[in-house]
Amino acid sequence: MPIRRSTIRRAYVPLLLAAAALLAQLPAAAGAEAAERRPVVFVHGYNADPGVWGSLRDDFKAAGYTEGELYSWGYDTSQSVNETLSGEFGAYVDEVRARTGAAEVDVVAHSFGSLVTRWYVKHGGGTGKVAHWASLAGPNHGTGTAWACAAWSQACRDMTPGSYVQDRLAEGDETPGDTAYATWWSECDEVINPDDSVLLDGATNNAAGCLKHNELLGDEGVSRGVRDFVAS
Repeated sequence: MPIRRSTIRRAYVPLLLAAAALLAQLPAAAGAEAAERRPVVFVHGYNADPGVWGSLRDDFKAAGYTEGELYSWGYDTSQSVNETLSGEFGAYVDEVRARTGAAEVDVVAHSFGSLVTRWYVKHGGGTGKVAHWASLAGPNHGTGTAWACAAWSQACRDMTPGSYVQDRLAEGDETPGDTAYATWWSECDEVINPDDSVLLDGATNNAAGCLKHNELLGDEGVSRGVRDFVAS
């Protein structure tokens, strides 16, 4: 007996409805994932500019981030950490939060940028606005090489061991609040002296191997670690 077309249609209708329901759920799931993702703010180091983040930004975009979720802050690196730069950075964070609607941001800083952003988190009210703070080769306890430029640069004076900025950042809890902290340091860093100046009590401290100071910015292993950290 031949099968009628009406019988075939009745058999396929439930399957088509189930497929449509499944497809309808996919955009919602993707949207929920994007909504949970925080914007990332990259902060460069001394005598640098936002262009240093090209490689890491590309890695974040390859991982699904959009341009509207990635921000690179540029600033005058000759200025004081506590008197000028931390406040300017705090204003930038508020701008990013207002633009994106996010309650918190994730911060990735290199070198001197670690001091600026850390001061904001610890002394500028940033613990409630920064969910993850990552420091690549940051002079978190000072670096002896900063004495070479301390005579004319306030930023260099801030980076010297025992400076006002270093002492205030080291006092009490080095990693306060609910912010998650992580550092990446290299045993071959020619700028940070001693190498372990980068490490912080209470942070996840990651050894990057034998990399020069700026090589941490483009290293695949460091990039993967930073992306995993901000996603945690």
